[in-house]
Amino acid sequence: MSSMAKISRIADKDKVKRTALEYGLITLAALLLVVGVYFFKFPNHFSFGGVTGIAVVLSAVTPFSTGTINFVINMALLVLGFASLGREFGLKTVYVSVLISVGLSGLEEFFPLQAPLTNEPVLDLIFAIVLPALSSAILFNIGASGGGTDIVAVLLQKHSTVNIGTALFLVDLSITVAAFFIFDIQTGMFSFCGLMAKSLVIDSAIENINLCKYFTIVCDNPEPICEFIHVNLDRSATIFQAEGTFTHHRKYVILTVMKRGQAVQLRNFIRQIEPHAFLMITNSSEIIGKGFRGLN
Repeated sequence: MSSMAKISRIADKDKVKRTALEYGLITLAALLLVVGVYFFKFPNHFSFGGVTGIAVVLSAVTPFSTGTINFVINMALLVLGFASLGREFGLKTVYVSVLISVGLSGLEEFFPLQAPLTNEPVLDLIFAIVLPALSSAILFNIGASGGGTDIVAVLLQKHSTVNIGTALFLVDLSITVAAFFIFDIQTGMFSFCGLMAKSLVIDSAIENINLCKYFTIVCDNPEPICEFIHVNLDRSATIFQAEGTFTHHRKYVILTVMKRGQAVQLRNFIRQIEPHAFLMITNSSEIIGKGFRGLN
């Protein structure tokens, strides 16, 4: 077998592993959303946007259940997405939409809820926000879509000049306002709080998922540090010479970025090998390059 063929086989195996990992994460994200929506959002009539929020409102004024309405709307949006976007409509979006719709309908069939899980609506609201928000953060982080109103956003982006963020927020707000009139003031206020908190939790979750540590290391002997970075942490670094302005001694500056667990190992190693080294450690959630996120 030629070297090119071997490289091609390795690349194919890596692609299969990446795809399996991605769909594993997508499945986990979908399950988090299903649990958060079915057990905490639906029974309390929280309706702070999205297809699930529409389902909560419509289930109160129609004879259909929230799971059924959610399933019908998601399937209709999938058909609309295929008709309007064609190949641009991602397989991941289809997988997520079907998994969520089937999951909610399945729970409704096999684990029917007659009342909220707890008598603490604030506690239920927290889980109704955090679990779906964490799900959205995971999906966003791997370039997937949760379907539902995300499909509407893509269609708006393609066929109009409407500000997508504003349009979707107004839709979510109108669903939340409807909760005041269809249910009661308390449910409406909880839904409004959920709407305000949702985007903040998503942004925070995305930032924490991607959080890395950026090291600026000023030292006298860079070789053992760089070797530890290469061999033990499987990372790379950039090094250049510098001069201290006070002593005018020659120094070396090492720049490197790594995940939080690796950062602890590197910090402890430097303390042992060169305790007088000067370290600056900065949080960063936007690292683009080999070994981190791609430009796309």
